Amino acid sequence: MQEAALAPALPTPVEGTDPAAAAAQERLEEQIAWYDGKSRHNQRWFKRLKIGQIVIAAAIPAAAAIGAESPPLAVAGALIVVIEGLQQLQQYQQNWTTYRATCERLKHERHLYAAAAGPYAGAARPGALLAERVEGLVSQEHAAWVSQQREAVQGASA
Repeated sequence: MQEAALAPALPTPVEGTDPAAAAAQERLEEQIAWYDGKSRHNQRWFKRLKIGQIVIAAAIPAAAAIGAESPPLAVAGALIVVIEGLQQLQQYQQNWTTYRATCERLKHERHLYAAAAGPYAGAARPGALLAERVEGLVSQEHAAWVSQQREAVQGASA
């Protein structure tokens, strides 16, 4: 799925328009692309690790039923624990959903701005308002990310 390629870009600024608006639009597009890419990356890793856990967990009782030796079964069980530990440390699922939510909120701002709707309707300086709102969304997400990283590290050391 290539949402970024399919999504309509903001209108290209015409000569004589507010350079701040053009900068805000550029920043918005960069942030949408970044969050979209990071969301996909984290989704792929989360699903890979989870599928690996499921396959290994299902293989353990099957292998035991056919008389597999204990050491390989113990290694498989330990591998499940390691994979889960990586997932908890890297927070792939949480990052995936958080980045996706931020990306979608940024797209929402793009559409409101392009349509001169919502907070942009009648705004004296819509480009400046766009910049403020984009930076607000990015700052909120960054603060949440920092908090999640602290919790993950504390949880791993507990």
